Amino acid sequence: MTEIISVRFRPGGKQYYFDPAGLTVAEGQSVIVETGKGLEYGACVKRNTMVEDGAVVQPLRPVVRLANERDERQVRENRGKEKEALRTCQQLVERHGLDMKLVQVEYSFDGSKILFFFTSDGRVDFRALVKDLAGVFRARIELRQIGVRDEARMLGGFGICGKPFCCSQFLDEFQPVSIKMAKTQNLSLNPTKISGTCGRLMCCLKYEQGAYEDAVKRCPKQESFVECPNGVGTVSSVNLLREQVKVRLEDSSEQPKSYLTDEIRVVRPGKGRRPEGYEPPPKGELEKLRTQEGEQLRGGRKLEGPSDLNQVLERYLSDGGQKQQPGDGQRQGGRRNRGHGKNSPQGQPKQEKAAQPKAQKQSQPKGAAQEGGQPAGAGNGAQSQNHKRRYRPHHRRRPGGGQEGQS
Repeated sequence: MTEIISVRFRPGGKQYYFDPAGLTVAEGQSVIVETGKGLEYGACVKRNTMVEDGAVVQPLRPVVRLANERDERQVRENRGKEKEALRTCQQLVERHGLDMKLVQVEYSFDGSKILFFFTSDGRVDFRALVKDLAGVFRARIELRQIGVRDEARMLGGFGICGKPFCCSQFLDEFQPVSIKMAKTQNLSLNPTKISGTCGRLMCCLKYEQGAYEDAVKRCPKQESFVECPNGVGTVSSVNLLREQVKVRLEDSSEQPKSYLTDEIRVVRPGKGRRPEGYEPPPKGELEKLRTQEGEQLRGGRKLEGPSDLNQVLERYLSDGGQKQQPGDGQRQGGRRNRGHGKNSPQGQPKQEKAAQPKAQKQSQPKGAAQEGGQPAGAGNGAQSQNHKRRYRPHHRRRPGGGQEGQS
């Protein structure tokens, strides 16, 4: 076993193992370590830990000391110099007319070396630029060309998920991402939806790829000929996350039905028709494939509770019908029965009016004469007026309707 600490030299950069040399370093504490380029300043991201000898490359370089106030001041001065060096280099690039984009500048801890990172579509002849930079800064100059993914890591930003870039937060190394991952996960192949800010495929496609590959082994392929509890048919679509499939039955013209992968039995995988000489099993044997979870499957999801939505709806309506909203009786008596007393014969309940047969209402047309030679609107004085008021409010009367009973 070997004791190590993990050190990172810049945010989002790669982690390196060093020998603590007897020092106890806490996580997040700054240290000065010895590297192949000399002394460097870094931050500890993993405190003293014992690892297997085969997990590290011997010999490990040691930690020189814990960073003190003088070292912190030196680092702050280098950060200020990096901004000035970036502006100066940009001016020299424009003067030389080079097709390159500067991304970042890094000073070594002792200031003896300056590293310039840039991006370009092709190769750049920057020998003249290096001579000018060495004459200005009086230090060793190194220009390094990087890719767009490294540029996104250095500059940082927010992705379409609303969180900072993974590459600038915790990814030590870029994992290979291919368009096959997007196809396996049934994602849209639109480049604008599966590409990151850098223009490459999003790194997060790699995170769930293992789970999808494992689900693919348990789920049938599309267009497979299968047996299911309701008969035999062809798989029309596959939902890998829920491990559900939609089957288009042979003897049914309805929409494809959803089943769990445990409820089907593959007869011929892949794109293939019904095998020659195949006879489907009896209906009773196919029903044995149905599971309890499959019975609760409705619309491609499981219901938490009663499987019949009509029962839930009826229960909700029955509970809501027994509860009367406060003030309903006052509104009914104040607006619909306005002008009638509490014990007035005209104040009939709403249920009694609804119980009157339609034949009685439709037996006589409007304005037709009743027995005794009187029109329909001239009977019983006040009752007929109240009757009009109830069934024909003042804002719904027809023109001349008030004189109909006087003709």
